[in-house]
Amino acid sequence: MKPVCVEDYRRLARRRLPRLLFEYIDGGALTESAKQRNTDAFKGVYLRQRVLTGVETVNLKTEVLETKLSMPVALAPIGMSGMFARRGEVQGAKAAKAAGTVATLSTMSICDLKEVVGAAGPVWFQLYLLRDRDYMKLLLQRAWDLGCRVLFFTVDVPVPGERLREHRQGLAGGVDMMDQLRRVADGLMHPGWLLDVYLMGRPHAFGNVAEAYTGKSGFSGFWTWVKDALQVSLTPDDIAWVRQNWPGKLVIKGILDSDDARVAVEAGADGIVVSNHGGRQLDSAQSTITALPRIVEAVSDMIPVLMDGGVRSGEDVVKAMALGAQACLIGRPWAYALAGRGEEGVAHVLELFRKQIATTLVLSGCYDIRNVGTAMIA
Repeated sequence: MKPVCVEDYRRLARRRLPRLLFEYIDGGALTESAKQRNTDAFKGVYLRQRVLTGVETVNLKTEVLETKLSMPVALAPIGMSGMFARRGEVQGAKAAKAAGTVATLSTMSICDLKEVVGAAGPVWFQLYLLRDRDYMKLLLQRAWDLGCRVLFFTVDVPVPGERLREHRQGLAGGVDMMDQLRRVADGLMHPGWLLDVYLMGRPHAFGNVAEAYTGKSGFSGFWTWVKDALQVSLTPDDIAWVRQNWPGKLVIKGILDSDDARVAVEAGADGIVVSNHGGRQLDSAQSTITALPRIVEAVSDMIPVLMDGGVRSGEDVVKAMALGAQACLIGRPWAYALAGRGEEGVAHVLELFRKQIATTLVLSGCYDIRNVGTAMIA
């Protein structure tokens, strides 16, 4: 089957990946209601279909956070994506660059900043704040020296959400001998992944934090270490600390409430991302597209507002922009594509988004993506 949408790539990823890795990408918190709401809520946003407007060609180019983009879509940070395909973060970043957009590299990536930037040029960088502030200073300086100019500080993981699929797969720890044997058997049932990633895609260290890591080997040991290493109970003072140690654009990722958005601005943010972490944190959280308008109303006259969560098509991107977002980050769509077809898959998904955005603009009677606004909402 030729993939023609994100759901097709999801099916490919499910077939190609060992179950542990697919569940990591695909799962949400508890009943996964928040994850489902993210996609469902877009269905309740309607656009005005306009005809007799003479629109034939459209402009998708824009500029966000002083970064020129060929369309208002960038790759969201996803930890461990180097396990979905051989040196996966490199493949994703190269596909984004070729498409005229940008990837956001996670602190918890397999490939480190130096490798990704060396292969694909400057990227946006996402920060999880560790307790070891000396190492944080070192990492921030390294990112800056490698040409990163936009930092996304994720603030919505004071504790990991209760992700039941990850618990069942042992990603939260507590792996016994039978669990290990099941993982081995699962890997053997996916020979393509076993050869391409497990054998040919080494090293499998979490490159950006390898120097700080003091835990046991293996993914279960790593995530156990992360729980102790992460700075919890973040406050505006932590944003101010990052602001003091980062000379570039600082974007706060993980905002769902307008009051938090205002606090972020006061603490020195240059932008925010409306996000509920893909429905992986609070299962009772509202969808991001639902939260977006109030946050836009509160702070968009001061800083740019981006969003992620539930974005599965170019039409979703236009809906988000009509409600005030300047751009969208896509997470699972590019992760599924990477797992299914590597760099080629990511490039294809980005092209699908490009075509869908253009089609939506024509059918909405809009010449330029920069002119999208609330007047397009039905």
